[in-house]
Amino acid sequence: MFKKALFRKQQLKFMFFNLIAFTVILTIFGIIIIGQVQRTLFSKSDEELLSFKEMMTEHPSRGFESPLPDDKMDRLPPREERQREHPNPRIIVLKWNKNGEIINQNEIGSSFYESFIKGAQLDKTNLNIITNTTINNLYHFRYLLFETADSEGEIIYTQLLINTDAEQTIIDNFEWLIIVCSIIFIILSISASYILSRKMMKPIIHSWNKQAEFVENASHELRTPLTIIQNKLELLLTEPHEKIMNKFENIALSLSETRRLSKLTSDLLTLARADSAETQLTKQILDVDSFIQKVCAPYIEIAESQDKHFWLNLNCKVSIEADEVRLHQLLVILLDNALKYTSDDDSIGVKTYAEEHKVVLEVSDTGIGIKEENMKYIFDRFYREDKARSRETGGMGLGLSIAQWIAAKHNGTITVFQNNHKGTTFKVKLPK
Repeated sequence: MFKKALFRKQQLKFMFFNLIAFTVILTIFGIIIIGQVQRTLFSKSDEELLSFKEMMTEHPSRGFESPLPDDKMDRLPPREERQREHPNPRIIVLKWNKNGEIINQNEIGSSFYESFIKGAQLDKTNLNIITNTTINNLYHFRYLLFETADSEGEIIYTQLLINTDAEQTIIDNFEWLIIVCSIIFIILSISASYILSRKMMKPIIHSWNKQAEFVENASHELRTPLTIIQNKLELLLTEPHEKIMNKFENIALSLSETRRLSKLTSDLLTLARADSAETQLTKQILDVDSFIQKVCAPYIEIAESQDKHFWLNLNCKVSIEADEVRLHQLLVILLDNALKYTSDDDSIGVKTYAEEHKVVLEVSDTGIGIKEENMKYIFDRFYREDKARSRETGGMGLGLSIAQWIAAKHNGTITVFQNNHKGTTFKVKLPK
């Protein structure tokens, strides 16, 4: 129950962090898009205001010219020049005196003045800065206020206004579109955050379960030899005057369990270092066939002493770059298993050959074999197909896990399959 609550809490944290990340990204994206749209829509209006100001500053006495006559339409001047000569009719020119009074009422029309401009006040705050304003809280304009002089040399203020209702309508609609899309995106983000948090939790839960299983199995494997050693030593203490030869079996069993315990702790340390990526390989150039023959030499003698046939078929006359100690450990694990799970008159063989730019090493036997449905678990830690038999032979289910790690550390693979008649074959592939 506690574990589920802990996982649930962590999943909610991941979901919250993902949602915050999505929201921040969307907010920044929306601000950039809206700002860019505003700049793009108002750039034309601002350009026309600045062009009009330039025309009035350079030619204060020149008024608006009439359109070009028909006989000159076939040779129009450049657009920029026409824009200066014939400014946008949307632009309204207001002229203010120093007292803040409009002095060109006749030019702008009495109707427009009475309806919109009357009562307006001159604001010099944004002088020479293009600014947004609203008339009657209904119509949107952008204006540019700058200082000029009249024909008598008196200082006046000219205000250029251009209507931006169309641009503002587009911006308002776009903002609503962004809001609607944001709501939809937030809903999708919640769903995506939930799905991503579940996917992120899967490897954590898997690692947690594997760790718990590893600790449980390790504790069990350690407890058994420790219990045996403790019982035998306590039995020896009950008879302190007995001779060693009379307690030979108890001492031998204690030593056997001690060796088993030592091997177990060594294997556990190897796997722990493998998980933490602490162990580094020391690679060197190895002649494959010579190395295999050297490692197999003592096992040939052991097999003969157990009335088993050991054969070699070495056909890989190449060298590879590998860690000799770790590769030796891998081969020993496979050969030990082959000897453990074969009987009298069974055969054990080692074969090497090159295949698709890889060196292939096969260790096969005609022993009891592995059931096909169990082969996918054979490299799991502490997995033993027949626990009772493994206990008799001293197996702890860690050797093949170490062998798989060694192969992977060399950028290779290790697989297992059944022989045609009986027994199993382990195939190791290593890059040349």
